[in-house]
Amino acid sequence: MAASWLMGKALSERLRADASERSKRFVASVGRPPALVSLLVGDDAASAAYQRSKGVAAAKAGIAYRAERLAADATTAEVVAAVQALNADAAIDGILVEMPLPRGCDTAAVQAAIDPLRDVDAVTPANLGRLICGMPGPQPATPRAVMALLADAGIALAGVQAVVVGRSKTVGLPVALLLLQADATVSICHSRSRDVAAVSRTADVLVVAVGRPALIGPDGVKPGAVVIDVGTNWVDDDDGGRMVGDVDTAAVADVAGWLTPVPGGVGPVTTACVLVATIELAEHRAGMATASPKAR
Repeated sequence: MAASWLMGKALSERLRADASERSKRFVASVGRPPALVSLLVGDDAASAAYQRSKGVAAAKAGIAYRAERLAADATTAEVVAAVQALNADAAIDGILVEMPLPRGCDTAAVQAAIDPLRDVDAVTPANLGRLICGMPGPQPATPRAVMALLADAGIALAGVQAVVVGRSKTVGLPVALLLLQADATVSICHSRSRDVAAVSRTADVLVVAVGRPALIGPDGVKPGAVVIDVGTNWVDDDDGGRMVGDVDTAAVADVAGWLTPVPGGVGPVTTACVLVATIELAEHRAGMATASPKAR
């Protein structure tokens, strides 16, 4: 059988249209557009491409966007200082530090430095704690996109076996929590798991978010499973390079029931979720929301 494609374009366009309308209302109320800043440390190609794509999308949605960069050899103290400077700017509503950070930079310290009220990707301890407790608040953009794609496709989660490959604070752990809150039975694989394929092929819903090209092949996929490929890996080829996921797409397409492509699957929806989250944070800071920002 051949998998049905879970494309992100239509959903992302609806989310962006919603963001654009809310941005117009925000400008009419506050007198300025919502504002988002993305900070990239180093020269990771996939992160740089994602930073550029957010700028294009933000402009179309009426969001003021600024892309900032620091050198790959920036120290943790320098990156934290840059984040704190953004916190001090009252005109900034959302702050996003692109991942991964270069080796030697303390990711936890950098993420903890972000103002929780401007934490677009919900990486601060305060917002992660709210997510764990099931409380309203920002949700990480990529896990939010994964859940939105599943809901948009009408894929029921209650009682299903879900496996998440990856345990990062930005994707793996949060998406596992969201799946658990949707009443799925959730297992998590990570770098110390002894036989990832043996676990992943038990999944009715498989989410892969590690950052290793072709990590999951057909032997790691249950026939008919829903496979969500969150990986974004830049690989060199004769044409100068291309983006691929963590799943061997061509081979897995013959086994899975549903499959997200890379690019074109989770990525566009993640970008749209960043825009919506920025506006939610802006509305909350401006007193336009009656409660903490919440995923829709």
